[in-house]
Amino acid sequence: MRHGKTVNHLGRQHGHRRALMANMACSLVQHKRINTTVAKAKALRKYIEPLITKSKNDTTHNRRTVFSYLQSKDAVTELFRVVSPKVADRPGGYTRIIRTGFRLGDSAEMCMIEIVDFNELLLDTKGDKKAKTTRRGRTSKAKKAEGAAPAAEEGASEE
Repeated sequence: MRHGKTVNHLGRQHGHRRALMANMACSLVQHKRINTTVAKAKALRKYIEPLITKSKNDTTHNRRTVFSYLQSKDAVTELFRVVSPKVADRPGGYTRIIRTGFRLGDSAEMCMIEIVDFNELLLDTKGDKKAKTTRRGRTSKAKKAEGAAPAAEEGASEE
């Protein structure tokens, strides 16, 4: 039984797993979206989200702490300068996992993990969404009042 064992070892020893997570986290920060297996994406989410939370407060101590995890100055700079301002008002949940199907070679379940506020296509469609309406029956009084209002406006604009 695996009660209380929260770490997915991913079939690797500690040093290899730590290097894998650091490399994947750097790639995610730099490219904002990567393709990987679902198991690795779930492990990466637990690894990167605390680092993004730390990046909201730009202090030397936080930069050094994040650098100890990422081991890349470029990734740390990108995280603190570009990613952090975009997610500043978000209280958590900085990443999204979208399942993409199965890999042909070994049928491993694949997915795309991305930083939430950097998906331009999704953000554009949210803005174009029309107001939610409900279908309700209208009485004849409401129709008459609505028909009379535009006529009154037309008369006022002609004068």
